[in-house]
Amino acid sequence: MRFFNILAVGCLALISATAQAENVSGLYQVREPVTGQGAEARAAATTQALDTLVTRLTGDPKAAQSPALAALRKDPQQIINQVASEAGPPESVLVEFDPGSTERALRKAGLALWGSNRPSILGWWLNDSVEGSNLVGDGQASAQPLRRAAQHRGLPLRLPLADLQEQLVANAEQIEGSDPGALREASGRYGADALLAVHARETDGKWQGKWQLWLGDQSEQGTAEGADPAALADAVMLALSSRLAPRYVTRPGASSQLQVQVQGMNLQRYAELARVLEPFGPRLQMAEGSTLTYDVTANREQLRAQLGLAKLQEVPVEQAPAVQAPPAPADAAGAGQPVPAQPAPKPFDGLRFRW
Repeated sequence: MRFFNILAVGCLALISATAQAENVSGLYQVREPVTGQGAEARAAATTQALDTLVTRLTGDPKAAQSPALAALRKDPQQIINQVASEAGPPESVLVEFDPGSTERALRKAGLALWGSNRPSILGWWLNDSVEGSNLVGDGQASAQPLRRAAQHRGLPLRLPLADLQEQLVANAEQIEGSDPGALREASGRYGADALLAVHARETDGKWQGKWQLWLGDQSEQGTAEGADPAALADAVMLALSSRLAPRYVTRPGASSQLQVQVQGMNLQRYAELARVLEPFGPRLQMAEGSTLTYDVTANREQLRAQLGLAKLQEVPVEQAPAVQAPPAPADAAGAGQPVPAQPAPKPFDGLRFRW
């Protein structure tokens, strides 16, 4: 257990930057506009903030309407730390929920939660309006509605610089095409997990968007609309959340006790692994050299998806180390008396990964 002792001393001082996935900040802070005047309008905005948070944490737009949450929606103050008013326009409330109380309440209601470690998304967003075509870049004013929408839906969004070379690559044909090759090549320097391409158009005073998302070898696509660019951005981010969450959220009853073994550990990787495994209630069972073995509560596909965000590679079964049988003990007192056979070690039936 020498490796574990070193970890116990050093891990608290580490700040990990290994994985490209991001630990979403402000996940339990929700900003909602106030429609109307007085205490009732602010109370309605606070309830809407709870609904937004439930959707963030579950990825399910219908989860907030669960009958099991009816009492909580009537009195959300029991899981709120504070509510602040912000002057407009528009006037809004900023609600800070208590993470521990919130998670307990939602799990009690039978809801499975999506942790804060989420895939980073690089967004290639092309706007077509009466003023012309524009690729949204990181420093542009048009980036603000996208950032606010991503924060509102709990997604870590990155935007390209949108320099001249990128504008030539991210044209309408590439944004709407089924082959992301050119966009992937242009995205390499940003180091994101997922690639998002959106072509947004202003038509008859409304905004419509066609979007595509690539994560690993899987893809999603859809359409969305909104009254203005901000509403369209929120609709797209909500759609992304509902498509991504099922890859990382296990429904009640679908998880079980599993073992996961990770090879090639060091101090920095230990801190990162603790963050990645956090949604699964990890319990360290064994530390042998640079290999750690944990008990977790998850299903195999969910665990594979989450560890994939940290760029860990699964070890095929045929490459797993052979189990060594324990050495046979000597005869008792050298008298040649028979010695009971030692039980064979229990086969490892979990998942193995390496850095």
